[in-house]
Amino acid sequence: MPNNVTASYTLLLIGVIALVTLLLRAMPFILFRSGKTPEMVTYLGKVMPPAVIGMLVIYCFKDISFTVYPYGLPELIAAMAVVVLHIFRRNTLLSIGVGTVLYMVLIQLVF
Repeated sequence: MPNNVTASYTLLLIGVIALVTLLLRAMPFILFRSGKTPEMVTYLGKVMPPAVIGMLVIYCFKDISFTVYPYGLPELIAAMAVVVLHIFRRNTLLSIGVGTVLYMVLIQLVF
């Protein structure tokens, strides 16, 4: 990025980002105009969300050290709260929100 960012550079950058965003959001409607979604796209729509969530969980837990205090307890307690809350309430936003707040409270005030 140049050291002297001008207003025209910033506006051009915002315009390019907006155009790319618009094209990415319109592309499915352009590609599948006939209304028939290919089987591969339907399959990916079914398997990708759980796969992405699984990868995020692995990423979140990859640096936990079970041999050093606090032995991964804040992460495990927050994760269990997310799982239990989601089982009983079936509300993803609530589960993730409560888990995040609980984790932050645990690492800031408890451990």
